[in-house]
Amino acid sequence: MLKRIVPFVITLGVLLAFSWTLLFLYQKSQAKPLVWKTQKPRVTDIVKKAVAPGSIVPRKEVTIKSRVSGVLEKIEVVPGQHVKRGELIAKIRIIPDVVSLNNAEARLRAAQISSDNAKAELLRFERLHVQSLVGETEYNQQKLNAELKAQELEAAEANLQLVKVGASKKSGAISNVVYSTVDGTVLDVPVKEGGSVIEANNFNEGTTIASIADMRDLLFSGTVDESEVGKIKEGMPVAITVGALGERHFKGTLEYIAPKGVAKDGTIQFEVRARLELLPDVLLRANYSANADIILEHHDHVLAISENLVKYEGNKPFVEVETAPQQFVKRAVTLGLSDSIDVEVVSGVDANATLKVEDGVDQAPVKTH
Repeated sequence: MLKRIVPFVITLGVLLAFSWTLLFLYQKSQAKPLVWKTQKPRVTDIVKKAVAPGSIVPRKEVTIKSRVSGVLEKIEVVPGQHVKRGELIAKIRIIPDVVSLNNAEARLRAAQISSDNAKAELLRFERLHVQSLVGETEYNQQKLNAELKAQELEAAEANLQLVKVGASKKSGAISNVVYSTVDGTVLDVPVKEGGSVIEANNFNEGTTIASIADMRDLLFSGTVDESEVGKIKEGMPVAITVGALGERHFKGTLEYIAPKGVAKDGTIQFEVRARLELLPDVLLRANYSANADIILEHHDHVLAISENLVKYEGNKPFVEVETAPQQFVKRAVTLGLSDSIDVEVVSGVDANATLKVEDGVDQAPVKTH
């Protein structure tokens, strides 16, 4: 009896296991039902803008140059210091050119000889004039000649002083000192004491001693791509974000658009500048990197949906609205302003509508028994 039961039980177990395997494989092969994600319209601000990368720069920046060549003896200012017009910036020790020095000394010696000779002649003419041996005209002519030779001697002495030390004893004019030409803040002193400087002349722009700018009058200077430049115009409001200051925003007004573009990285870029409204509690530094959002159009508190919810049949936009759980119908909509992320909905749906997200699919869980 037991010999008959055991084979029967084994056979039954095998059949049950085979049946369960078939049922499991069948359930796995069935397609899982799709569950579409949904989204509701929301009230928000839509801002259409053109973005311009750039930096913060002073409106007026002046470079102070040396008027003589020599060695920088003393620097009187440091970056960040505020200076007034006419304030001393630096002193330069003149290293005279050997040829110029030799010529100046030669001219002085020649002028000295001419002056001594003219004085001697004048003394002789004075004696003759007293004895009435020369006329008044001849005497006056010799007196004038002596005065001219004395003037030439004085000019030669002054020229030698200028060549040697950069200063004239008589006039007191000093060319080896550098003064500020404007009021402002010292931005940079690119030279060091003991370094050589070259004078500014018609053939050389000279060594820059210091850069000075008025940091109370700043601009945003940046570039706009040629695809955007046709949409902007002077006077448009600008929102400026400075990278070093986080989320702090500054207001500005667009005041310049370059009439000519410049090729850069395969595209044409146009320079733009905007006047910056400073905040009293924020310190801005020259050449801070910044981005300017040039506001092309602005709609506040409007009903909006994500751009990816909108589909098109030809040129007609529509959305899919949920009418019952996971059941959707097409509904035509009228769209307004778009910022490429959200788009304004003028008509077609209201704030209570539930819209289908085309690329948002959830897989429903499979029920097993």
